[in-house]
Amino acid sequence: MPDSVKERPWQVRSEKGSPLMKSSPSFWVTSVSGVTSDDIIIRGYPMQELVGTVPFTAIAYLLVRGDLPTPGQARMMDVLCCSILDYGLQKSGTLAARSIVSVNPRMSAGLSAAMLGAGEFAVSPEPTGRFIEESYAAFKASGESIETFAAQYVDALRAAKKRVPGFGHPVFRGVDPRAEKLKTIAIEAGIWGEKNEWYEAVHRAFQKAANKPDFVMNDVGMLAGIMAQMGFTPAEMEGLALMSTMPGLIAHVSEEIQSGAINRLVAAENTECQVEKRDLKADLAAAGWA
Repeated sequence: MPDSVKERPWQVRSEKGSPLMKSSPSFWVTSVSGVTSDDIIIRGYPMQELVGTVPFTAIAYLLVRGDLPTPGQARMMDVLCCSILDYGLQKSGTLAARSIVSVNPRMSAGLSAAMLGAGEFAVSPEPTGRFIEESYAAFKASGESIETFAAQYVDALRAAKKRVPGFGHPVFRGVDPRAEKLKTIAIEAGIWGEKNEWYEAVHRAFQKAANKPDFVMNDVGMLAGIMAQMGFTPAEMEGLALMSTMPGLIAHVSEEIQSGAINRLVAAENTECQVEKRDLKADLAAAGWA
Protein backbone atom coordinates (compact mmCIF):
# COMPACT_ATOMS: atom_id res chain seq x y z
CA MET A 1 0.00 0.00 0.00
CA PRO A 2 1.48 3.40 -0.96
CA ASP A 3 2.41 5.69 1.95
CA SER A 4 -0.03 8.31 0.67
CA VAL A 5 -3.02 6.05 1.37
CA LYS A 6 -1.84 4.09 4.40
CA GLU A 7 -4.01 4.43 7.48
CA ARG A 8 -2.54 7.01 9.81
CA PRO A 9 -2.04 6.18 13.52
CA TRP A 10 -4.48 8.96 14.41
CA GLN A 11 -7.29 7.38 12.43
CA VAL A 12 -9.78 4.69 13.40
CA ARG A 13 -12.31 3.06 11.16
CA SER A 14 -16.09 3.26 11.18
CA GLU A 15 -18.25 0.14 11.09
CA LYS A 16 -18.13 0.25 7.27
CA GLY A 17 -14.40 0.81 7.10
CA SER A 18 -14.17 4.57 6.55
CA PRO A 19 -11.38 6.23 8.56
CA LEU A 20 -12.35 8.60 11.37
CA MET A 21 -10.00 10.82 13.37
CA LYS A 22 -8.92 9.42 16.75
CA SER A 23 -6.43 11.73 18.46
CA SER A 24 -2.98 13.23 18.08
CA PRO A 25 -1.36 16.44 19.33
CA SER A 26 -0.19 17.02 15.74
CA PHE A 27 -3.65 17.27 14.21
CA TRP A 28 -6.99 19.00 14.72
CA VAL A 29 -9.18 16.76 16.90
CA THR A 30 -12.96 16.93 17.30
CA SER A 31 -15.69 14.89 18.90
CA VAL A 32 -18.42 17.05 17.34
CA SER A 33 -18.74 15.43 13.92
CA GLY A 34 -16.99 13.34 11.33
CA VAL A 35 -17.41 12.63 7.64
CA THR A 36 -17.28 9.12 6.23
CA SER A 37 -17.92 7.84 2.72
CA ASP A 38 -21.40 6.87 3.89
CA ASP A 39 -22.69 9.76 6.01
CA ILE A 40 -21.92 12.68 8.31
CA ILE A 41 -21.70 11.55 11.92
CA ILE A 42 -22.97 14.14 14.43
CA ARG A 43 -21.99 13.37 18.02
CA GLY A 44 -22.07 9.68 17.11
CA TYR A 45 -25.39 9.72 15.23
CA PRO A 46 -25.68 9.48 11.43
CA MET A 47 -27.08 12.74 10.13
CA GLN A 48 -29.49 10.90 7.83
CA GLU A 49 -31.11 9.37 10.92
CA LEU A 50 -31.34 12.72 12.71
CA VAL A 51 -32.80 14.72 9.83
CA GLY A 52 -36.59 14.46 9.80
CA THR A 53 -36.59 12.70 13.16
CA VAL A 54 -35.12 15.27 15.54
CA PRO A 55 -36.11 18.99 15.33
CA PHE A 56 -33.49 21.60 14.42
CA THR A 57 -33.24 23.06 17.93
CA ALA A 58 -32.81 19.59 19.46
CA ILE A 59 -30.01 18.84 16.99
CA ALA A 60 -28.47 22.20 17.89
CA TYR A 61 -28.57 21.16 21.55
CA LEU A 62 -26.96 17.84 20.63
CA LEU A 63 -24.18 19.57 18.73
CA VAL A 64 -23.38 22.05 21.50
CA ARG A 65 -23.94 19.93 24.63
CA GLY A 66 -22.95 16.55 23.18
CA ASP A 67 -26.06 14.59 24.16
CA LEU A 68 -29.66 14.38 23.00
CA PRO A 69 -31.96 16.68 24.98
CA THR A 70 -34.90 15.56 27.06
CA PRO A 71 -38.28 16.74 25.74
CA GLY A 72 -38.20 19.56 28.33
CA GLN A 73 -34.72 20.63 27.31
CA ALA A 74 -35.72 20.50 23.64
CA ARG A 75 -38.73 22.73 24.33
CA MET A 76 -36.58 25.18 26.27
CA MET A 77 -34.01 25.19 23.48
CA ASP A 78 -36.73 26.11 21.01
CA VAL A 79 -37.82 28.97 23.27
CA LEU A 80 -34.24 30.20 23.66
CA CYS A 81 -33.84 30.30 19.90
CA CYS A 82 -37.02 32.40 19.62
CA SER A 83 -36.09 34.83 22.39
CA ILE A 84 -34.14 37.47 20.43
CA LEU A 85 -35.55 37.13 16.94
CA ASP A 86 -34.91 40.72 15.90
CA TYR A 87 -32.41 43.38 16.94
CA GLY A 88 -34.73 46.17 15.82
CA LEU A 89 -33.78 48.88 13.37
CA GLN A 90 -32.47 51.22 16.06
CA LYS A 91 -29.95 48.73 17.51
CA SER A 92 -26.28 49.14 16.66
CA GLY A 93 -25.97 45.64 15.18
CA THR A 94 -28.80 46.21 12.71
CA LEU A 95 -27.51 49.64 11.74
CA ALA A 96 -24.02 48.22 11.24
CA ALA A 97 -25.38 45.42 9.06
CA ARG A 98 -27.45 47.73 6.88
CA SER A 99 -24.66 50.30 6.55
CA ILE A 100 -22.20 47.62 5.46
CA VAL A 101 -24.47 46.04 2.85
CA SER A 102 -25.15 49.47 1.35
CA VAL A 103 -21.51 49.40 0.18
CA ASN A 104 -21.01 45.61 0.04
CA PRO A 105 -24.40 44.08 -0.83
CA ARG A 106 -23.74 40.55 0.40
CA MET A 107 -25.69 38.68 3.05
CA SER A 108 -22.53 37.34 4.72
CA ALA A 109 -21.06 40.84 5.02
CA GLY A 110 -24.19 42.18 6.74
CA LEU A 111 -24.52 39.25 9.13
CA SER A 112 -20.85 39.46 10.09
CA ALA A 113 -21.15 43.16 10.85
CA ALA A 114 -24.25 42.61 12.99
CA MET A 115 -22.67 39.83 15.03
CA LEU A 116 -19.82 42.14 16.02
CA GLY A 117 -22.44 44.31 17.74
CA ALA A 118 -23.13 41.62 20.35
CA GLY A 119 -21.32 42.19 23.61
CA GLU A 120 -21.53 43.31 27.20
CA PHE A 121 -24.18 45.98 26.54
CA ALA A 122 -26.30 44.31 23.86
CA VAL A 123 -27.65 40.87 22.97
CA SER A 124 -24.98 38.69 24.61
CA PRO A 125 -25.77 36.79 27.83
CA GLU A 126 -22.08 35.84 28.21
CA PRO A 127 -21.12 38.43 30.89
CA THR A 128 -24.24 37.53 32.89
CA GLY A 129 -23.56 33.83 32.47
CA ARG A 130 -20.02 34.32 33.72
CA PHE A 131 -21.31 36.29 36.71
CA ILE A 132 -23.83 33.56 37.58
CA GLU A 133 -21.26 30.76 37.37
CA GLU A 134 -18.67 32.61 39.48
CA SER A 135 -21.09 33.89 42.10
CA TYR A 136 -22.91 30.55 42.35
CA ALA A 137 -19.62 28.76 42.95
CA ALA A 138 -18.83 31.26 45.74
CA PHE A 139 -22.28 30.66 47.27
CA LYS A 140 -21.87 26.86 47.23
CA ALA A 141 -18.47 27.16 48.90
CA SER A 142 -19.75 29.55 51.58
CA GLY A 143 -21.96 27.24 53.59
CA GLU A 144 -24.36 30.17 54.12
CA SER A 145 -28.07 30.24 53.36
CA ILE A 146 -28.95 31.53 49.92
CA GLU A 147 -30.55 34.77 51.16
CA THR A 148 -27.76 35.54 53.65
CA PHE A 149 -24.96 35.02 51.18
CA ALA A 150 -26.78 36.89 48.40
CA ALA A 151 -27.06 39.94 50.68
CA GLN A 152 -23.37 39.71 51.58
CA TYR A 153 -22.37 39.25 47.97
CA VAL A 154 -24.39 42.25 46.77
CA ASP A 155 -23.00 44.43 49.57
CA ALA A 156 -19.46 43.53 48.47
CA LEU A 157 -20.28 44.31 44.83
CA ARG A 158 -21.79 47.67 45.70
CA ALA A 159 -18.82 48.57 47.91
CA ALA A 160 -16.54 47.82 44.98
CA LYS A 161 -18.84 49.84 42.67
CA LYS A 162 -19.42 46.83 40.42
CA ARG A 163 -22.62 46.34 38.45
CA VAL A 164 -24.65 43.15 38.34
CA PRO A 165 -25.23 42.16 34.70
CA GLY A 166 -28.72 41.16 33.62
CA PHE A 167 -30.57 43.68 35.78
CA GLY A 168 -32.41 46.81 34.64
CA HIS A 169 -34.32 48.01 31.59
CA PRO A 170 -35.00 51.49 30.16
CA VAL A 171 -38.76 50.87 29.91
CA PHE A 172 -39.90 47.96 32.08
CA ARG A 173 -40.46 48.46 35.81
CA GLY A 174 -41.26 45.77 38.35
CA VAL A 175 -41.43 42.96 35.82
CA ASP A 176 -39.89 42.36 32.41
CA PRO A 177 -42.69 40.39 30.69
CA ARG A 178 -40.19 38.67 28.41
CA ALA A 179 -38.21 37.39 31.38
CA GLU A 180 -41.36 36.22 33.17
CA LYS A 181 -42.46 34.25 30.09
CA LEU A 182 -39.06 32.55 29.95
CA LYS A 183 -39.27 31.67 33.64
CA THR A 184 -42.77 30.21 33.29
CA ILE A 185 -41.72 27.97 30.42
CA ALA A 186 -38.50 26.91 32.19
CA ILE A 187 -40.53 25.79 35.21
CA GLU A 188 -43.04 23.95 33.02
CA ALA A 189 -40.20 22.24 31.12
CA GLY A 190 -38.50 21.10 34.33
CA ILE A 191 -35.43 23.23 33.67
CA TRP A 192 -35.67 25.65 36.61
CA GLY A 193 -33.09 24.88 39.30
CA GLU A 194 -30.72 26.09 41.99
CA LYS A 195 -28.69 28.41 39.75
CA ASN A 196 -31.92 30.22 38.85
CA GLU A 197 -32.89 30.44 42.52
CA TRP A 198 -29.46 31.85 43.35
CA TYR A 199 -29.60 34.53 40.67
CA GLU A 200 -33.10 35.53 41.75
CA ALA A 201 -31.84 35.81 45.35
CA VAL A 202 -29.11 38.16 44.12
CA HIS A 203 -31.77 40.18 42.30
CA ARG A 204 -33.88 40.51 45.45
CA ALA A 205 -30.83 41.47 47.50
CA PHE A 206 -29.86 44.09 44.93
CA GLN A 207 -33.36 45.60 44.86
CA LYS A 208 -33.31 45.88 48.65
CA ALA A 209 -29.76 47.24 48.96
CA ALA A 210 -30.29 49.82 46.21
CA ASN A 211 -33.82 50.65 47.42
CA LYS A 212 -35.12 49.99 43.91
CA PRO A 213 -38.02 47.55 44.27
CA ASP A 214 -39.04 48.09 40.62
CA PHE A 215 -35.58 47.28 39.22
CA VAL A 216 -36.20 44.31 36.90
CA MET A 217 -34.28 41.25 35.91
CA ASN A 218 -34.24 41.64 32.15
CA ASP A 219 -34.64 39.03 29.44
CA VAL A 220 -30.90 38.62 28.90
CA GLY A 221 -30.45 37.97 32.62
CA MET A 222 -33.20 35.37 32.61
CA LEU A 223 -31.75 33.77 29.48
CA ALA A 224 -28.34 33.50 31.10
CA GLY A 225 -29.76 31.94 34.25
CA ILE A 226 -31.73 29.33 32.33
CA MET A 227 -28.83 28.49 30.03
CA ALA A 228 -26.49 28.22 33.03
CA GLN A 229 -28.92 25.75 34.61
CA MET A 230 -28.98 23.80 31.33
CA GLY A 231 -25.20 23.47 31.43
CA PHE A 232 -24.17 25.87 28.65
CA THR A 233 -20.89 27.73 29.07
CA PRO A 234 -20.92 31.56 28.98
CA ALA A 235 -19.30 31.51 25.52
CA GLU A 236 -21.92 29.08 24.24
CA MET A 237 -24.62 31.40 25.59
CA GLU A 238 -23.40 34.20 23.33
CA GLY A 239 -23.36 31.89 20.33
CA LEU A 240 -26.93 30.73 20.97
CA ALA A 241 -28.13 34.31 21.44
CA LEU A 242 -26.59 35.23 18.10
CA MET A 243 -28.23 32.21 16.48
CA SER A 244 -31.54 33.48 17.85
CA THR A 245 -31.09 36.83 16.09
CA MET A 246 -30.38 35.34 12.68
CA PRO A 247 -33.94 35.40 11.21
CA GLY A 248 -34.39 39.09 12.01
CA LEU A 249 -30.93 39.98 10.76
CA ILE A 250 -31.45 38.06 7.52
CA ALA A 251 -34.70 39.98 7.01
CA HIS A 252 -33.03 43.37 7.64
CA VAL A 253 -30.05 42.63 5.41
CA SER A 254 -32.29 41.31 2.63
CA GLU A 255 -34.52 44.39 2.86
CA GLU A 256 -31.49 46.68 2.67
CA ILE A 257 -30.02 44.88 -0.35
CA GLN A 258 -33.36 44.99 -2.17
CA SER A 259 -33.81 48.69 -1.36
CA GLY A 260 -30.99 49.55 -3.76
CA ALA A 261 -29.66 52.22 -1.38
CA ILE A 262 -25.95 52.82 -1.94
CA ASN A 263 -23.40 54.04 0.57
CA ARG A 264 -25.52 54.96 3.58
CA LEU A 265 -24.03 57.99 5.37
CA VAL A 266 -24.64 59.65 8.72
CA ALA A 267 -26.81 62.73 8.11
CA ALA A 268 -24.92 66.02 8.40
CA GLU A 269 -27.31 67.28 11.08
CA ASN A 270 -26.33 64.31 13.25
CA THR A 271 -22.61 65.08 13.15
CA GLU A 272 -20.54 67.87 14.66
CA CYS A 273 -17.00 68.77 13.67
CA GLN A 274 -14.92 70.15 16.52
CA VAL A 275 -11.57 70.29 14.71
CA GLU A 276 -9.82 73.67 14.86
CA LYS A 277 -7.36 74.80 12.20
CA ARG A 278 -3.72 74.50 13.32
CA ASP A 279 -0.43 75.96 12.09
CA LEU A 280 1.47 73.04 10.57
CA LYS A 281 4.73 74.96 10.03
CA ALA A 282 4.86 76.24 13.61
CA ASP A 283 3.89 72.87 15.11
CA LEU A 284 6.51 71.01 13.06
CA ALA A 285 9.16 73.43 14.33
CA ALA A 286 7.94 72.99 17.92
CA ALA A 287 8.15 69.19 17.52
CA GLY A 288 11.79 69.46 16.44
CA TRP A 289 11.46 69.06 12.68
CA ALA A 290 14.09 70.93 10.67
